[in-house]
Amino acid sequence: MSQRFFVTGTDTDAGKTLVTAALLLKASQQGLSAFGLKPVAAGCEQQQGQWRNSDALLHQQYSTPPTVYEEHNPVVLAAALAPHIAAAYENKRLSVSDLMARCQPALAQPHDLLLVEGAGGWLVPLNNRETLADFASELGYDVILVVGMKLGCINHALLSEQAIRNSGLRLAGWVANSPAATMQAYEENYAFLQQHFGQAGVPCLGAIPAINGLNPACPEHLSEIAAKLSLPEA
Repeated sequence: MSQRFFVTGTDTDAGKTLVTAALLLKASQQGLSAFGLKPVAAGCEQQQGQWRNSDALLHQQYSTPPTVYEEHNPVVLAAALAPHIAAAYENKRLSVSDLMARCQPALAQPHDLLLVEGAGGWLVPLNNRETLADFASELGYDVILVVGMKLGCINHALLSEQAIRNSGLRLAGWVANSPAATMQAYEENYAFLQQHFGQAGVPCLGAIPAINGLNPACPEHLSEIAAKLSLPEA
């Protein structure tokens, strides 16, 4: 039976892509078919005459089996800005219905594990009325929350959790990711979140330390991260 999850974060650069890629790799190591979908990516570079996003390229690299780039990332925006602003720069308009239509080729496939990664945090706008939370609600998948472990992470995590629940979706697990080498009172912050989410029945899927020189595109490096994570349960 296919398991499907929406991956969100407490903020931009919380570590959504790192966690998504590592979970895809872990699934493939267990003999599962796994697919990473980045519906909209803002911030791209030209590669062989085509716009490509580094996050979506990791989805493609670690999906089993991978497919054409466009199925992993249907909407590509050049500027590294909030998606609705980046789209406006290109005279485009994003919407939930358009994203759903563009994602259908990937959503229709019977993968053992499908991970759909958002952009930024939970309430990133798609237009003046819709957000990525509306898109996640349309999908109806359980949610994985990646918490960037830095000053303010408790507030960001609890607000994100509340917003996810208010959307009517189930929080299937959370991951503590350390984007910086040091965080003052890391253990105390982690312990609070572990207790809080544990009381709510939300398991911690793993804690990722900061790793100097980490290159997620290197399978050996990413295997270190995958080993620290558990696959979510629907």
